[in-house]
Amino acid sequence: MTKTLNSRRTSLVFAATLAAITFGASPSFADPSTADVIVYGATPGGVCAAIGAAREGVSVTLLEPTNHVGGMNTGGLSHSDSNQCARSTVMGLFDEWHTRIANDYRSRGIELPYDVRVKDQAIWTYEPHVAARVTKQMLDEAGVQVLTGRYLLSAKKDGPRITEIITSNGTFTANVFVDATYEGDLMAAADVSWTIGREGREEFGESYAGKQYPKKKMDISGFGVRGQPLPLITTIDDNHRDNNHGNSNTSEADGEVAGDRNVMVYSFRLCLTEDPENRVPLPEPDRYDPARFEVVRRYVQAGGRVGFDLYALPGNKWDGNNSIGGQFSLGLVGGGNDWCEADETGRAAIWEAHKQYTLELYHFLTTDSAVPDETRQKYSRLGLCKDEFADYGHFSPALYVREGRRMRGKYVLSQNDILEEPVKDDPIVVSSFPIDSHDCQRIALKDGGVINEGTIFPVRREDVKQGYAYHVPYRSIVPQPTECSNLLVPVALSCTHVGIASIRVEPTWMVLGQSAGIAAALTCKEQPQRSVQELSYSRLRDRLLGQGQVLELPR
Repeated sequence: MTKTLNSRRTSLVFAATLAAITFGASPSFADPSTADVIVYGATPGGVCAAIGAAREGVSVTLLEPTNHVGGMNTGGLSHSDSNQCARSTVMGLFDEWHTRIANDYRSRGIELPYDVRVKDQAIWTYEPHVAARVTKQMLDEAGVQVLTGRYLLSAKKDGPRITEIITSNGTFTANVFVDATYEGDLMAAADVSWTIGREGREEFGESYAGKQYPKKKMDISGFGVRGQPLPLITTIDDNHRDNNHGNSNTSEADGEVAGDRNVMVYSFRLCLTEDPENRVPLPEPDRYDPARFEVVRRYVQAGGRVGFDLYALPGNKWDGNNSIGGQFSLGLVGGGNDWCEADETGRAAIWEAHKQYTLELYHFLTTDSAVPDETRQKYSRLGLCKDEFADYGHFSPALYVREGRRMRGKYVLSQNDILEEPVKDDPIVVSSFPIDSHDCQRIALKDGGVINEGTIFPVRREDVKQGYAYHVPYRSIVPQPTECSNLLVPVALSCTHVGIASIRVEPTWMVLGQSAGIAAALTCKEQPQRSVQELSYSRLRDRLLGQGQVLELPR
């Protein structure tokens, strides 16, 4: 059977990039359209899946729908979130990648302000072009064939097995496939069950599911003079209970406990600098309308603060990130809800909408008279970096897709697995980032006020600011066997919204990707028709440890 899927993107590049571009092609491949393992999606998880499989001695082709390889790791996310994890457990390819980044700097006489060998809570940072260089080196050394400009069109199956995938530039066959996209595009094309958005509290017994109101209500009106909701408002609600602030989930208000299809905000991670030798001014936004920011203006005039987080990077640069605690920041609330199910044209429009919003927000912060002088001057000093993303006008090519589809596989990981029952019999990673969700919607209240909903502020151990350590089982990256027997899904894995709120960081996805790659390779070495569900866990565990992973929970 064939399941058709409109061309999908993980980070949007425009029509000019549709031609096939080979990244680090290995001369050992006579026919890259056939491999033991095909990984779709060159995210950090996909890169590690490809390298992990190749190091087990099988042939690997890594397909990327755009011409950007490395996802967020090479697309602007330059502040490793592993500082909020139990670093002694985040090993394997993630640790090797960071070690090689540090060695790259050291070889040029630059000492970083941290030591990768020390597994403390220091913040590890790097520049995007250095991350891209190290990523390419590791793929080349592993002999992975990397092909870009391959947009998924459909997947062909024989019973539960994928036999081939058809892209905009070629058809590819393999024994085992890995879907490493942020969105879960290949699993959707293969007719594997999935969900998107947020579960209700009752479905998995999760106190952090349903609606969440930890942020203070803004005492401003969210409506215009004619009673219409202002721009940047996503929802109108006159049933909100004002006492439902915080992650206390006792409200009986209608709809408070129910799930929905909202995802946490998407945004860009901006690589910025104040260095006049390297600074490139941010482009002027097209068709800027000051009225779009009226709700922000009202908030500022009421004494609120706006902006975004800045993390210092090597090279006199900054990583600009959406502020999880901010009322208005780089995240376009509600803007990513249709991303995963949009076709190529639809995703291009959503990508452009996020870029437009980013440029408009910067323009507002630096020019609007309502913004305090100190804030305007702070952001006016910043610009894009001349030595980053030259092919994209120095603007990041990767939209930060924090949450996409989630598979409904053999095991659904939920809040209980993180906080109450962390030990599993078939672990493939120790995850320990806090449960942490950005805003999902912005509500104008009919009885007065505006409130952001959906944030889950970090649920973590207060003594060391780490999340709670728990196992992610192998069962969470495999589909139901009747649905697909030769597919592994390490990024859009089987979990709840609360679960992905903890799993969703690149360090965890990199280790999950490596585990999936090793499992794919081992499955290939079994009988040709052996399923990924039948793989011996003891054999998989041996090879995970053999590639440097840690599977024991920390004390």
